Amino acid sequence: MNCKLEDVARDSARGGFFLFSGTAISTIVLAVGSILIARILGPELYGQYALAMAVPQLMYLFTELGINEGITKFTAEMIRRGESNRIKKLVKHGLLIRTAIGIAIFLINFILADFFALLLLNRPELAFYLRIGAIAILFQIIFTTAASTFVGLDRTEYSAIALNIQAISKTVISLTLVILGFALTGVILGHVLSYAVSTVAGIVLLYVVIRKLKTSGDNTVFRLNIQLLLKYGTPLYFSILLTGFVPVIQNIVLAFFTTDVQVGNYKAAINFATLMTTLAIPITTALLPAFSKLSSGGKDTVKAFFKIANKYTTALVVPATTLVILFSNQIVQLIYGSTYQSASTYLWFYCFLYFLVGIGYLTFASLYNGLGETKITLRISLITFVSMLFLSIPLTNFYGVTGLILAFVVSSAAGQIYALYHARRRFDIEYNKTALLKIYAISVVSSIIPMTILNFTNLPTALTVTIGGILYLISYISLFPITKAITLEEIQKISHILQTIPLLWIIAKPVLHYQRKLLSFKRFFLKPSSSL
Repeated sequence: MNCKLEDVARDSARGGFFLFSGTAISTIVLAVGSILIARILGPELYGQYALAMAVPQLMYLFTELGINEGITKFTAEMIRRGESNRIKKLVKHGLLIRTAIGIAIFLINFILADFFALLLLNRPELAFYLRIGAIAILFQIIFTTAASTFVGLDRTEYSAIALNIQAISKTVISLTLVILGFALTGVILGHVLSYAVSTVAGIVLLYVVIRKLKTSGDNTVFRLNIQLLLKYGTPLYFSILLTGFVPVIQNIVLAFFTTDVQVGNYKAAINFATLMTTLAIPITTALLPAFSKLSSGGKDTVKAFFKIANKYTTALVVPATTLVILFSNQIVQLIYGSTYQSASTYLWFYCFLYFLVGIGYLTFASLYNGLGETKITLRISLITFVSMLFLSIPLTNFYGVTGLILAFVVSSAAGQIYALYHARRRFDIEYNKTALLKIYAISVVSSIIPMTILNFTNLPTALTVTIGGILYLISYISLFPITKAITLEEIQKISHILQTIPLLWIIAKPVLHYQRKLLSFKRFFLKPSSSL
């Protein structure tokens, strides 16, 4: 690994760690709040909450314009080129254009709420809640722009702080209002107020970060910065819209072909599936500026980094996915109780989406966006969207929620197949096929002990999940070096990188030390004996 690759890998590991820790904490907090709220409201009201938030979330997508990703990419490049004096105006101009569009979108959502509730949700009684939820759009714009700036500047710890403030605020405020008897109104108000609180925090943190940057010599006008961001972001904007329309299509199809109870079960399953996004979002977010920094390094550098990033992304995501599938029934029973009877089936079926990680499911978007190939990202999203559009209605009509999930997994696979085709043709992207196959095989083999515990013991549910999960991870971590899915040289390189990140090194050191010992023992026993 050359010095440039090592530097980028270190920055990615550091950024990914803070994003992961921040996302993990916020996800746990939000999950606890969602579980408690779901129990209090019950499947029917909780299903109405899911549907009521669908329209404001859709309308928010129209404010994106690809500007946030552009800010992340260009701030990373400006830092690399020593042009940090341009960052303040870039962020300011991006925020201004997004805010102006956000105000217009908020007004549209607010004025046409009755129309949207009837046409999109088939539930005109939810119009009032759509209006309340629309207020969050104004705060989300500022919040997400600040977070994107933190990532581009390699200050992801601030992004993690802002995420945690939003999660804690939402959980505390929503629960308080629901307990006080505000029910559905209270949950939606909690969502709005949490973004108001976290936006104020995000602005303060953003000021702390960028006030130290130089501004002298920057004569960039508003028009030039907007042109730069929109040229990069326009294809990405349409890609975001298409991607964002997928859950909207899902909600609309569910509204017409399923009951509120089934929607509530589906929402409960998706809430726990966010465990996977705890890994997915930090990975894709941290890799975007990494590929941006490597954009001038040539095809070979990009190929080498993609190969490394994809392998270790797969090594993290596949076992986590397998664990969720293994214990889906126990997890739902433990968290939601017996009321949500179908949620476990929806959960394990939905998780199959993340097995696409080996072909680049979480790395292709960062590759193309980081290298400025946003038109390819648009095509991937278009393929996914069109496939979902054609598959969702017939499959949901015949198979209910399970059919909808199948449509989503198949359409996502279609988009990734195209991404793979273009990556090989354009960048000669290659995989470490042997290591990837070993990772999948190890994940399956490591399931034997947890499955034995599930089928042949009668332990309490919480104990079954805890013991089974621990034994699975021990088995997976052990088989990784035994099968040579990781080599001693790779462990040494990883150790060298992680030693510069103290918090991450504390966590990784015992695992890497254990794997190093296993490799040493294996080498010792397989070493040919000397002749007498």
